[in-house]
Amino acid sequence: MEPRIHYMEVAPELVKQLMQLEMYKKQTGFDEKLIELIKIRASQINKCAFCINMHTKDARKLGETEQRIYCLSAWRETNFYTDQERAVLELTEAVTKISDNGVPDNVYQTVRQHFDEKQYMDLVALIITINCWNRLAISNNNVPE
Repeated sequence: MEPRIHYMEVAPELVKQLMQLEMYKKQTGFDEKLIELIKIRASQINKCAFCINMHTKDARKLGETEQRIYCLSAWRETNFYTDQERAVLELTEAVTKISDNGVPDNVYQTVRQHFDEKQYMDLVALIITINCWNRLAISNNNVPE
């Protein structure tokens, strides 16, 4: 599979705007490993091999364990993730598959047990950002290096 368009060359302003969204993550104060779990899980749902490859590498560099990376798609069936991480993963799935059921009240309430309103909005922004990157990569046939 060959990339269709080299969007960084053809649409640099688009990439610049997405990078600004990406840089927002530094303002959230969230642990970088948690952010990588969000990126990996959304990318798994979206079947974005390019982003899965990138973010599993990034997670490893941050010290994330192989076990937690490998089991991320089955997080509900393990005890490898904290209650806070589980709430974030559930929110990640709901926002990524938002056309299925929206974000159900119980998901929102579970997240709010761990995070305040601003943090909730920051989590949603992080999830939206990786979904943008996934869609850009998939629509252009980006493949892992």
